[in-house]
Amino acid sequence: MTEISALDGKTVITKDAFNVGKISEAIIDDDWRITHIQVKLTKEAIQELGLKKPYLGNVTVCLPTYYVRSIGDVITLSRNRSELKEMPECKIE
Repeated sequence: MTEISALDGKTVITKDAFNVGKISEAIIDDDWRITHIQVKLTKEAIQELGLKKPYLGNVTVCLPTYYVRSIGDVITLSRNRSELKEMPECKIE
């Protein structure tokens, strides 16, 4: 078992070893289950995924927890970088 605080700031990589970014938040539903993780993207990931970086701020995507393959020194996803191109940007309210 992993404590939620241990996830904050962990590096997220795809199954093809592409550095996506770092975890910035965990999204919890009404039943107290983590459903998504918010990942603040690296500059390279922003370019690779075809997103546009705002002048100020960062680009964050919401990844469903079923995309997580393993948790260790890094978070490894079960998807490769091309599969992440379909992920929507998080709209934080």
